[in-house]
Amino acid sequence: MQRGSFQWMKSLNKAIILNKIRTSEPISRAQIAKDTQLTPPTVGSIVKELLEQELILESKLGESQGGRKPTMLVLNTSGFHIIGIDVGLSNIQFIVSDLSGKVVEESEEHLAENVTKEQFLSLLIKGVKQLIDQHSQLKFIGIGVAMHGIVDTDMGVSIFAPNLQLRDIPIKSHLEEFFEMDVKVENDAKAFALGEAWFQDRINHKSMVAVNIGRGIGAGIVIGGKLYNGEHGIAGEIGHMMIDIYGKKCSCGNHGCLQTLASGPAIVERTKELLDKGEASILTKWMDKVELTAELVHKAALHEDSLAVKILHETGVYIGIALTNLVHIYNPSKIILGGGVSKAGDFILTSMRETLRERAISERAQQTSITISELGQYGSSLGSVALILTDLFEPNLE
Repeated sequence: MQRGSFQWMKSLNKAIILNKIRTSEPISRAQIAKDTQLTPPTVGSIVKELLEQELILESKLGESQGGRKPTMLVLNTSGFHIIGIDVGLSNIQFIVSDLSGKVVEESEEHLAENVTKEQFLSLLIKGVKQLIDQHSQLKFIGIGVAMHGIVDTDMGVSIFAPNLQLRDIPIKSHLEEFFEMDVKVENDAKAFALGEAWFQDRINHKSMVAVNIGRGIGAGIVIGGKLYNGEHGIAGEIGHMMIDIYGKKCSCGNHGCLQTLASGPAIVERTKELLDKGEASILTKWMDKVELTAELVHKAALHEDSLAVKILHETGVYIGIALTNLVHIYNPSKIILGGGVSKAGDFILTSMRETLRERAISERAQQTSITISELGQYGSSLGSVALILTDLFEPNLE
């Protein structure tokens, strides 16, 4: 097992070459020199170092361009591993991932309702230590943490975690002191966005937005292959984008935020209101046995229940309005949806896309791609892994 940081990797040319291999493998030394405009001796010297450090491997022979067949280079994705952490509502998910995003192990720790700051940090230590002990043969290079709420990414501190009602949690310093390796901490929605850019698109899309819709709603904005945090770190808080100035009061104190209209709890509340008014639905019978949830509304929609279908359609319209606003401000090439509500699929996607087509100001903007995440249950966990990878590779997209 290897602990510590990759500070010895922090030369620009190394990062450029390593990232070139990652995005274009298999690739020859000559092609790297041509594409990066670095001299062949420089490429040869750095490639030699990367081979010695086992970050890359020599692969098959390439096609001859008139001389000997060149030896191709690939990233040694299974040579090093990262621990990713996603702090959820009631559980903390821990994963061990290789450099390609392949999850080789996972575990969970339960979060008590009234967990203290000290207990929370102890759970993080326990979960990470358990995975490291189970895989002592692996070389770990860092720990990423996806944390809900407001995060100071530079200091690695959770400023406020509303679901836990905890403030000023020194996650980075606490884990780095215990494990002696690099730790990165980021808001979960932003980490999710970075994971999508890194593992799904290999950062082919220089500008994209990933929206996480569950109990709350947050987004991560990727510009030029890197997360955009804004001046005070709140960029992407679209859950608090005001859609209806006369709407319901949000947890943030404002009225009519997107979160009051399209989050999981909002779907439940709107459904209850319509049921109380006497609208017919299969949900009335189901609620005798189980609690009403957004997931249950989706299940009813699958049974062609008209009330459930209408609720999810309206939810898609509200989200579509918010996405149209994002398109007008950031003009991303792609929008990816994740979180529990996104599992409703076409029940919300169709009205979302229709709303964007009706409201976006240009024809090309109207065609902005909106898709569901393929990272599944590991969305934010793999995003936290990507936090370490971006620090290692320092993508150069110019």
